[in-house]
Formats: sequence, structure tokens, C-alpha cells
Amino acid sequence: MLPDFRVRQRDYLLEIARLLTEELDLDKLLARILKIAIEMLAGQAGLIALKETEGWRVATAQGIPPAFLSYLTPLLTEEKVADLDVTELNRMLKELTYTASMGLLNGTGIALVAHGQVIGVIFIFRSYPDLFSANDKALLGSFAGQAAIAVHNARLYRQVNYEKQRLDALLDSAADGIMILNADLTIERVNDAFERIFGRTHDQLAGAPHADVIRWARDPIGVPLEEALADGWPLTPNATLYIEGDLKRPEPPTIPVGITYAPLLNAEGKLRNVTVTVRDITHFRNADEVKSTFISVVSHELRTPVALIKGYASTLRRDDAKWDKRTISDSLEVIEEEADRLAKMIDDLLDASRLQAGGMSLNRADVALPALASRVIERFAVQSSKHQLVADFPEKFPVILADETRIEQVLANLVSNSLKYAPQGEIRISGQVRPEQVIVCVSDQGAGIEAKDLPHIFDRFYRSTNAVKQTKGAGLGLYLARAIVEAHGGRIWADSSTGTGAKICFSLPR
Repeated sequence: MLPDFRVRQRDYLLEIARLLTEELDLDKLLARILKIAIEMLAGQAGLIALKETEGWRVATAQGIPPAFLSYLTPLLTEEKVADLDVTELNRMLKELTYTASMGLLNGTGIALVAHGQVIGVIFIFRSYPDLFSANDKALLGSFAGQAAIAVHNARLYRQVNYEKQRLDALLDSAADGIMILNADLTIERVNDAFERIFGRTHDQLAGAPHADVIRWARDPIGVPLEEALADGWPLTPNATLYIEGDLKRPEPPTIPVGITYAPLLNAEGKLRNVTVTVRDITHFRNADEVKSTFISVVSHELRTPVALIKGYASTLRRDDAKWDKRTISDSLEVIEEEADRLAKMIDDLLDASRLQAGGMSLNRADVALPALASRVIERFAVQSSKHQLVADFPEKFPVILADETRIEQVLANLVSNSLKYAPQGEIRISGQVRPEQVIVCVSDQGAGIEAKDLPHIFDRFYRSTNAVKQTKGAGLGLYLARAIVEAHGGRIWADSSTGTGAKICFSLPR
């Protein structure tokens, strides 16, 4: 039979061995190691200090008065302590212990060494001198070695867990959808953005085959993943694959996406995972459509006045005909009107280009909106005998701080639209006063704006089907009006019911 103290020593070592394989929570592990060390060395209290990159710190303590810890903790974190070795740290702790207890307590330190590096120290406080037999030293050495390995493993586990949490946070905060595929192309995980794009949760997608999730409404641009793998992709670790098309979703409609596949290979060069980045390219698709619309509209709208100007000019220059003054005057009037229309269109295109390049500059000054509205009415009144233009502003309408030229451009665009789309009737420019803002509305008695067009009338180059059939234009008037109003800190909106006329209002701060 083994003596009792040998049995206890064996039990201590077995406990450490168990902790080495079972406990990966660093804080719980340190507390258990310290408790065993205090019992094994017949101590009254103890602490474990770990060596971090920035210096030593007390990781856990038992039986130590708070006043002593409050003194010791900042001392260990001082910059000069960072390079202390265990011998020097033991000496410092022993002196502190002896002084603080007025000679009643001694300290015993055990270095924790893992893989040839000192990672910490266990310091035990007891009331008798630290004299050890050869067996005690062997036991303490074995205990410290196993404890150091357990602490090292728990630290690695904490680091791995931290890296996983950081990766999870990175994936879930990414704007693009991300899928991680296993080697058999089943889904291992997806991030929050992919859940929003596809319309299904991670739990619903986990384990699903890639081919069941990535399905195309029509033939995509690029080679599908399964087809690429059959042809031997990837040949190198950094060989990415890109495909673009309209992705089918469980709930319509489809969504245009661009998908990039990046392989992760193991040491033998075999495919281990595939990282899939799914980007919603609706914005880019819309930009391409706007570009196509721009080219189509501008080419058509510029061609018309140029053709008229050239036609009338060529006619007037004919040597085989003599024109009377009325014909010459009418021809020159058409040329002048088309030249003005061409100049306005070019100005609008330049304004739109400036907005795209970085905003609109304003020259603010005091503006009397009733007088400005009257000036716009006077200018447009001669253009149509079928319309009655009216200004309706309350007395003492406040003067506002604004760019007068730009606000006149807004009113002119709105009145011009009413003249185009209302065959006849009254066109009214009215004003309202609110505590923080003024509101100006331009209303007509035309057919109004169809409900399907209302969300888009302020978009660049947008023209309704009826507008394209009835009138000329590039679809920039309301777009520029919105940009000017918003540059002043206001907003613009349409209030219309089909058949009762159109009413477009904008607000400006007082």
C-alpha cells in the first residue's frame, strides 16, 4: 500500500492529467490548477500570473486580500515588468509577501514552462519556509509541466475561438452574400447578406447541394461551378471562377447577381472548401440600362432639332427659288426655336453631368418667390393661347435664402411640363407658408400622372410611355428639379390622380 501523502500526490497528478484533456475554458482551468497547487504545497493562498505580450498579469487568485491584489495588479502591468524573468518575479513576490505579512508568510513560486517558453508562474503563500525534498521537487516539476501544457492548450483554444468569432463577425457584416461549400459542394454555412439576397435562412440552406440553390432563370454568362469542376478546375490554389446571370429565388422575382468562386485546397492539392461570393448587381444592371437609355434618348432628341435646323437652312440657301419675307421669317423662327431647344437640352445634360461628378453649387441670396413665379408666368404666357397661367401666393409671403436662377429653373421645368401634358386649362403656381418651410406647387388640368409612373418620374432619363408618344424631351427636367430642391435642403413630390390633373410640389426651408 502507498502512504497517504503518496496517494494524494498521485491524485493531484491524475487531476492535472484529466484537466489537460477535458477543460479548455482558461479561467476555470487556472482556478482549478491554483486550488490543487495550494493543497499540494499546504499553502494558505495563492495566485497565478501569466506572461502576456504587454507584461505579467494576475490571471486568478485565491485567499488573497483585495488590498494586496489591488497593489500587486498595477505593479505587474507596468512597462518595466514586461521583461522580468521568473526568478526575478519570484524574488519580488517573496519580498512583497514577507513585508505585507510582517514576516508571518513566505512565498513559493513554480514556473509554468510550455514548449521551452515561460508562460506563467504559480505563487503559493504559506506560513513555513520553502524547503523541498528531492521527491517534492520532482513532484512539483511534473505538476508544473503538465499545468503549463494545460494552460497552453486552453490559450490556443481561446485564440481559435476568438478567430472564429472574428471570422463570423466579418462574414455576417459583409455586404455581399457569402456561402462556404464543402468538397462535395453542399452548403456548410451562409452569411446574413446571402439570407437576405436568397430569401432563406442558414438553417434552411445548411447541407443543401449547391446546384439546388444556385439556379438560373436563363443561360448565365460564364461556366457553372459543376461544369468547371468536371473540366478540372481548380488547377491552382488561386484560380477563381466568375459567373453572372439572373438567380432564381424561392419567392419571385429573380435577382441579377455576379458570383465568384474561390477554392481552398488541402496539402495534397485536393479541394477542401469553396468560398462563394454572391453580389447583387441590380445597381450595375440599372446603370447599364440608364446608359443605353441615355444614348438612345439623346441621339434621338438631338437629331430632331439638328435635322430641322439643317433642313430649313438648306431650303433658304437654294439658288433656284426666291422666298418671300414671311416664308423667310417663319423659317428663321423655326431655326431659332430649335436652336434654343438644342441649347436647353445641352445645358440640362451638362447639369446632369455635374450632378454625377459631385453635386451642384448654389449662389444663395434673398428670393421673393411670388415675384419669381410672376416672371415665369410672363415668360410662358405667350407660348400658348389654350392655357391660363395663374400665380396664387398669400400676402406677406416670406423671403427665402436660395439660388434664384436655380429655383427659376425648377419652376420653368414644372410649368413647361404642364404645358406639354395638359392640352388646355389653368396652370396654377401656388404657395403655402409653414413654420419651418414654404411649399410651392404647380398644378394643371391635364390627364394627370399614372400610378405606375409616380415612383419614377424624378429618375434620370425616365419618360412614361404616353410622354414618349406625345412630346419631345430627354427625361431630365424633373430629375434636375429634384436635384436643385434637395441641394437647398428641401424635397419634391408629385400629388396626382389620373384624370384630375398633375400637381407637383416642392418645399424649401425658410
